[in-house]
Amino acid sequence: MKRWGNIESKIIPSVFFFFLLFIWELVVKIGVVKQYILPSPTDIIKVFPNIHPEIWKHISTTIQEAALGFIIAIILAIILAIIMDNIKIIKEAIYPIIIVSQTVPIIALAPLFAAWFGFGKLPKIMVVILVCFFPILVSLIHGLESVDKDLLNLLKSMGASRFQIFKEVKFPASLVSFFSGLRIAATYSIMGAVIGEWLGGKDGLGVYMIRVRHSFALDKFFAVIIIIVILSMILFKIINLFQKYLMPWEEVNKN
Repeated sequence: MKRWGNIESKIIPSVFFFFLLFIWELVVKIGVVKQYILPSPTDIIKVFPNIHPEIWKHISTTIQEAALGFIIAIILAIILAIIMDNIKIIKEAIYPIIIVSQTVPIIALAPLFAAWFGFGKLPKIMVVILVCFFPILVSLIHGLESVDKDLLNLLKSMGASRFQIFKEVKFPASLVSFFSGLRIAATYSIMGAVIGEWLGGKDGLGVYMIRVRHSFALDKFFAVIIIIVILSMILFKIINLFQKYLMPWEEVNKN
């Protein structure tokens, strides 16, 4: 029964997805929506061979920016989460500011980064750091704070140091929350890089999208959207694989 439930949970969304594609294709083909306004799924698929030679350098640039920003965001979030967990006054001072900072639209900050740091990779990486940092930090802090207090008191009574408590109990117990934040941030990373590229640069999927939009090649524009979705899903799956490797007991519990 459980196996059938897993199969059913995959089949139903797949069938519904292909049904939506069919409706989309039909609406365009019968002329309800003009093709130059909304290209059909088959038009988008047909354009991939045409963009194949030139698209790879843009994909490579976006992946580099997203990966570097994502890694830096992880490092900064872990360091700050540990500091805030151990020094409560710092958490009380910084945490509200971090939350308020998330109300500022990234699309409003990106032009400032371009003006301050030029049109190279640095402003794009900074945008990725901003969009990835918050979900990782919040999820990790939540995980560190949710550790069983009785267990912590037991370790303290046994003379365990703060580092030993963090290494043996707090960080392992916070991994579930940590990876939840990583999955969210991973999907944001590609989006953050593309937003940064919209504001200028030589290469990147965002730059390519601006170019094809100006030439009214919407089939290529939608093709790039599909590429962005695929890259985000790949990063999401990579994080899942890391979680399964570092937390094998979670798979045992599921089974």
